[in-house]
Amino acid sequence: MIVEARVDELLCVCRKLCRNSFMPQPMPVIGVGSTLRGWSPCEQDAIYHLLVPLKPPRGHAFHLEMGT
Repeated sequence: MIVEARVDELLCVCRKLCRNSFMPQPMPVIGVGSTLRGWSPCEQDAIYHLLVPLKPPRGHAFHLEMGT
């Protein structure tokens, strides 16, 4: 998919620019939705989302908090 490839290219540049910082690092994009899974019978009604997982910087970790 063209959009997914362009977002991946943009994230690759972001990863290179932020490599030595303490900011979360964007990981490769994950496509989710009807167009990628074949759920939608109509091409015009296709909806999808691009999720960008974040990797914590070196020496840090993400922790889920319950109840928020």
